[in-house]
Amino acid sequence: MELRSGVWQVALGGVNAYLVEDDAGLALVDTGMPCHADSVRRALEVAGFSMRDVERVLLTHYDVDHVGGLRSLLDSAGDVAVCCGRGDAELVVGNRKPPLSVPKGVSQRLGGLLTPSVHTPVRALGDGDEVGGFEVVATPGHTPGHVAYRHEGLSTVFLGDLVREDDGRLELSPWLLSSDTSQLSGSVRRVLDRAPAFETACVGHGEPIRSEGRTALARTVQ
Repeated sequence: MELRSGVWQVALGGVNAYLVEDDAGLALVDTGMPCHADSVRRALEVAGFSMRDVERVLLTHYDVDHVGGLRSLLDSAGDVAVCCGRGDAELVVGNRKPPLSVPKGVSQRLGGLLTPSVHTPVRALGDGDEVGGFEVVATPGHTPGHVAYRHEGLSTVFLGDLVREDDGRLELSPWLLSSDTSQLSGSVRRVLDRAPAFETACVGHGEPIRSEGRTALARTVQ
């Protein structure tokens, strides 16, 4: 579904990926579960593209439902850059395992049994980095290396699992699914500070907020 010019939602049954076309080329934000790779390919075709048109894959964080389809999709891609927040990038390539000291780490370990690591280099992103037309905002809390991607030109922010949508409202990531809920409000405020105006809030779970997304996000910390 095209949310606004240049931004498409790829609904994958409980989780979302997104396609973004701008002057820097085509980007895929998150990749769904391992079983979703073919659905992502079909969505690309419907939008008039293929994986060989994708210039970059932007991962909001390491979880099986966001990175699980990556390896399969890379098999049909061309020269594509893969990017992830610095705190999660080593998990994507399999150089480190999630900690077992928090419930989130346990669920990531279990999900990791279904998540094939990738053999392509992954660019580790830090707060304030720029990737094509996107600015990276560090948003730890759901995972240590969680990031959001702000696209000023498209008036859109890709929030991953920092928040989720429920009945038209955005809610902070719940305790059981987060590495450190004490960081979530600060991460939301960092997005608000860096994105003084945007319309569309794209979330990993639930329906994206197509207009007045910044207002909806601000309500989570009021």
